[in-house]
Amino acid sequence: MRGGWELGAAAGGPLLLCAALLAVGCALGLRLGRGLGTADRGALAWLCFDALVHFALEGPFVYLSLVGNITDSDALIASLWKEYGKADARWLYLDPTIVSLEILTVVLGGFLALVLIYAIVKEKHYRHFIQIALCVCELYGGWMTFCPDWLMGSPNLNTNNWLYFWVYLVFFNGVWVLIPGLLLWQSWAELKKMHHKGFNSGKKFH
Repeated sequence: MRGGWELGAAAGGPLLLCAALLAVGCALGLRLGRGLGTADRGALAWLCFDALVHFALEGPFVYLSLVGNITDSDALIASLWKEYGKADARWLYLDPTIVSLEILTVVLGGFLALVLIYAIVKEKHYRHFIQIALCVCELYGGWMTFCPDWLMGSPNLNTNNWLYFWVYLVFFNGVWVLIPGLLLWQSWAELKKMHHKGFNSGKKFH
């Protein structure tokens, strides 16, 4: 795979912004999760980061794409998407599939993340229903982001540069597959446990 190993200033800024959002999200999630188990505290840290990304990064992307395009924008946040656009060119202009998915992600995904944070902190009965819905939404968004381009031979994806391919495309998008997948598994395990508990309790009354 060709492409230099230098981390230029153009990449450094967006990566630092993502790191800052991760730090804020983790700190907020761990604070909200005081007194809860390790798994729930970790879930809260992720969900706070997830919500920040949806509202602080993807929300402005949707707005800028609807009123114009990222390439022509002078907004500060546009520099992040211009950098990511070096890995996936569809983010630089009004691609209907990408913008449609991002509207869904910001509105539905962001809202579900906030509801799930509340449900975990307050130990609400609907916690795993919301968790499953959010995870499916995230996984659907990831699949529909890349599958249409894969079917056309990936003309918009830059796979010749290590940074753009392994960091921007594989790592950043892979995180939104791995963690929702783990949360789905957690919900499965918890629902299975509740089912067995209810079934065993019911048998005692027969």
